[in-house]
Order: sequence, then structure tokens, then C-alpha cells
Amino acid sequence: MTASSWDEFDQRLSSEEHLHADSEPLAWPPSPELLQRLAERNANTLATLAALEERRADLGDDDNPLMQEILRMDAKLTALVEIVNQLLAPAAALPPRRTLRFNAVGAVLPAALLPAGEGLLLRLRFDACRSLPLELAGRMVRTADESRGFVEFAVQGDATSDAIERLVFRHHRRKVAEARQQLG
Repeated sequence: MTASSWDEFDQRLSSEEHLHADSEPLAWPPSPELLQRLAERNANTLATLAALEERRADLGDDDNPLMQEILRMDAKLTALVEIVNQLLAPAAALPPRRTLRFNAVGAVLPAALLPAGEGLLLRLRFDACRSLPLELAGRMVRTADESRGFVEFAVQGDATSDAIERLVFRHHRRKVAEARQQLG
């Protein structure tokens, strides 16, 4: 999967971000139980980010604008409860911001985030909700240069992969809109 995961990563839309990010060593391959826990947490985190970042998130099949608004507010309330439960990470306690490029396949990380061994648990914190990190299990696959390396993510399931791809697309769309606004 190594060479093909890089090719797949490189061919997909990816987002280059300056995020609060950290990592810790992780035994590879991760246990199915850990992957399941990460999938559940990441589903909540990605839903929260979608609700907080999008004015009109597609939260249901009902075309009724009132129902859409209720569903969006419900997602925000759920996010607030989750945030309170995790006791809001104060800004001083957040890891430093680092520039990285990622999508659902993997990430190009700076050397400071690369694992000492084969596996790592990467935590990405987005400004919309810094206290709920996106946690991704991955393994070092390729060195881009002396200051960066490529990490492929463990198989996450279609729902999580699709949600990450939507997140990447939203961030890409926002950057394109900001660039157009600066030009015009």
C-alpha cells in the first residue's frame, strides 16, 4: 500500500493548513478496538466541524428549512455538550501550530510530528472547535525531504473517509473564495 497510498494521496484534493497539531507514538498496526474508538470520536468531531463551519449543513433529507435549522442547532448543542465534557483546552495548553497537508488517505507532516517508530497517532485541532481533535492513526511511509514525511492513515471506513474529504473540500473552497475576494 505504500507507493500506491502516496499516489492516491497525491491525486486527491488535499488541504494545506496551519493547525494546532501533535502526535504520539503508536504501535502498528493499531488494534481494531482503538480504530473503532477513533472512528466514533472522529465521526463526532467531523460532524461538529461541519455544523460549526457551514451555515447550511446538509443534515437530512427533509427539504423543510425549519427542520434543517433545527437539525443544525441540534448538532451545535451536541457539540457544546461534547466540548464541556472535555473541559475546553485552554489556548496555552494547545500544541504549536504546524503547516501540514492532508486528506483522507494520509498527510505530509513536518519532521517534528513524524514518529520515532513506524506508527503514530496524529491529532489535528481546527479553529472552529480546538478542543475536539481529529485523531488519526497512521504510519510513516515515505520521506518527502529532510524536513517532511508522508504518513498514510489506517483504514478508517467509508463514512469517516467521506467526512474528511468533505472537510478538505470545504477548506479548499473557502481558500479559493478568499483568494478571489482578494483579487477582486
